[in-house]
Amino acid sequence: MVPEPGGGLVGTWDTPPLIDGGRIVAPRGGFFDVNGEWAVEGEGIAPDFEVIQEPKLILQGRDPQLEKAVEVALEKLKGNEFQLKPEPAAPVRWKRPDGFKAN
Repeated sequence: MVPEPGGGLVGTWDTPPLIDGGRIVAPRGGFFDVNGEWAVEGEGIAPDFEVIQEPKLILQGRDPQLEKAVEVALEKLKGNEFQLKPEPAAPVRWKRPDGFKAN
């Protein structure tokens, strides 16, 4: 499945000011996706994992979306261990000018 583009916008232009300083703004002009098809504003990306938000679980104080995200993240960590790199030397935060002599 190819994800659809996330969100979008419809432009507004040529909106002359009214005599009282107000403005009427009406969306006009749309946008199209990478396939050359007209796209719809507010259409997000299809989820990789469908999670049903069961009211019973939510009333119990659980968060099915978060639980699934943690499950997927922990699964992805298996076999994808990372090695911490050594911390670099501390940066020089100040420097005395050449020729400085302490009293």
